[in-house]
Amino acid sequence: MTSSAADQTRRERVQVLAHMRDLATPRDIWLCDIWGVVHNGIAPFPEAVNALREHRIGGGVVVLITNAPRPSPAVIGQLDQIGVPREAYDRVVTSGDSMRALIAAKPGAAVFHLGPERDQPLLEGLPISLVAEPEDAELVLCSGLFDDETETPDDYGGLLERIRARGLTLYCANPDKVVQRGGALVYCAGALAERYAALGGEVVMTGKPHDPIYAQAFAELAELEGAPVARERALVIGDGMETDLAGAARQGLDAVFVMGGIHAAEVGENHHEDDDARDALLARLRKALPDLRLKALMPALA
Repeated sequence: MTSSAADQTRRERVQVLAHMRDLATPRDIWLCDIWGVVHNGIAPFPEAVNALREHRIGGGVVVLITNAPRPSPAVIGQLDQIGVPREAYDRVVTSGDSMRALIAAKPGAAVFHLGPERDQPLLEGLPISLVAEPEDAELVLCSGLFDDETETPDDYGGLLERIRARGLTLYCANPDKVVQRGGALVYCAGALAERYAALGGEVVMTGKPHDPIYAQAFAELAELEGAPVARERALVIGDGMETDLAGAARQGLDAVFVMGGIHAAEVGENHHEDDDARDALLARLRKALPDLRLKALMPALA
């Protein structure tokens, strides 16, 4: 096959979609990201909500899978408040759920919580002892910055050095480095975990793209259907290259990349219309994630 023919073949394998109903290889189970895909942290995306509803009306299943560092009931409450209706999804699976299971297996541990007050549901009911300083801790549970509206990871150099000096493991409840909130990007726990790892510290993560959250998602699906679910039925929908797409690649799942989320400024708004720009993006994804089974690009979920 000539180079140009090979390029054309690769291009044809990845659809550019305006609507999910046009996907050439539909899947009845959607594992859909939330922030940047279903809402922006402040308001829902109406077309995305309609797509989720339509999928369920047609007999499909929607599991919202998020790196939010809080238990699923708290995230469902947030979805209610933002205005995402419950008929748009079947279950919610969170990184916070997976992290709680991990920390619960360490009863009596002295834990320093690095994160905002709003993440207190992550800690409620766990058999641990919270401490005020890392010098008194046996491990650090990181759910984010104390104030993600005014701080950046640069403000945490001293604290991370103190944690590293103690040789503590940092348990990161949200692998996301940034998330969309309204029209801005704010830093998340993953950005602090990256800094800590650069210092030589040990980091443990539970959310996307790591295995525990997917094991939890398929356990929820098995409970819904009363039997284990074939992985070939599932489709990952997300806007994060390092989380959603990387997780899909690791799990061997088909994926749809929503380009208008956290990477919008980076990849540009016209990749779905410009062949050269789109091919450059696909080449980048294939280099970074050679096992990615990317089925389609979308400017936004609809």
